[in-house]
Amino acid sequence: MDFVSTRIITGNIARLVDFYERATGVRADWSTEDFAELRTAGATLAIGSTRTVALFAPGSARPADNNTVIIEFLVADVDGVYRNLADFVADFVTEPTTMPWGNRSLLLRDPDGNLVNFFTPVTPVAIEKFARSRQCDRPGRAGPGGTFQTDQII
Repeated sequence: MDFVSTRIITGNIARLVDFYERATGVRADWSTEDFAELRTAGATLAIGSTRTVALFAPGSARPADNNTVIIEFLVADVDGVYRNLADFVADFVTEPTTMPWGNRSLLLRDPDGNLVNFFTPVTPVAIEKFARSRQCDRPGRAGPGGTFQTDQII
């Protein structure tokens, strides 16, 4: 089994897709006016309008109603991401901070209030962990200053 995507349901798909395209630099692939996907080498972020919910079960998902999930993106330079987003993001939860588990993280909210974490492994253990987990499809290595580097990271 492979985990391949996370889907966000939104009442304003154009606004949310624009946010994620700008925040990640990844262009969305629109299947219909109600469904778009931002594909990275490791996973896909799918964004669907509220009209797609009825295809599963009416009321099974509600937009802007998430308080438990964090969408995470591995990046080469979290501090650089923060500088690039400083004038764009309205709600930073935490500025870049090194976490006890070895990642430097930037936590923010997207326009629907979903939590989004951009992170860079910075300790030797965290760098090794992500290098091992990505070994099959992408090389990872510690770069200058202990930052994680790969040619495929956002």
